[in-house]
Amino acid sequence: MGRITPVSAGSCTVTVTSANNPQVRAEVSVTVTAAGQTAALTTASPAAVTSAAASAETVTSAATSTRDDIEVIDGLTYVHGILIANKTYALPASYNPGGILPEAQDAFDKMAAAAAEDGLTFTIVSGFRSYDFQKQLYTNYCNRDGKEAADRYSARAGHSEHQTGLAMDINCAGAAFNDTPEAKWIAANCWKYGFILRYPQDKEDVTGYMYESWHVRYLGEEWAKTIYDSGLTLEEYFHIDSKYAE
Repeated sequence: MGRITPVSAGSCTVTVTSANNPQVRAEVSVTVTAAGQTAALTTASPAAVTSAAASAETVTSAATSTRDDIEVIDGLTYVHGILIANKTYALPASYNPGGILPEAQDAFDKMAAAAAEDGLTFTIVSGFRSYDFQKQLYTNYCNRDGKEAADRYSARAGHSEHQTGLAMDINCAGAAFNDTPEAKWIAANCWKYGFILRYPQDKEDVTGYMYESWHVRYLGEEWAKTIYDSGLTLEEYFHIDSKYAE
């Protein structure tokens, strides 16, 4: 904190903003009892700010700042009630919902029925994955392609959305699915059923993963519409990171 030089008695509140991230700030109460005396400083809790793009209370990553909107329950990280699993926020190895959660499965069934009316067929080719399954899958990819390449398309154990029971790969988990009528339909309509396209094109530096036109994440209809309308990724909207600690 910089030095504050008093010029007269009185009180005021000084807002201190991070030079590295202007969205992070704290309010400092300053009281001067007499001219020339040292100012008494009381630092308040970091103030939440409002992002014009997100229209939500945000600051920086939980790794560097305390956030009222981030809650950890039994090792699970929630932001505004949304369970987060990415390269920054991991799930416990013991977390195992046993399969795709019923609300996500029901939403997929409705979405698949709507797509069928447009002559398209949707099938879940990869749904829930346990911690141990993901660990072996990631190891296999590392052995085949190397760790650096594998990290672009496969999550390390504990960091996979598939472990939440709220994510799924549809029809074809590969680049062959890109630009298909099914992929275009998902991108344009999945939000109507509570899903978002989790890893959009040209957002690898934000989400941590390459474009996956087949991977959707269930948030519920209200949040899915909000995220879709914002044009942002989950990380951008909630101002969270997706980077491994190493």
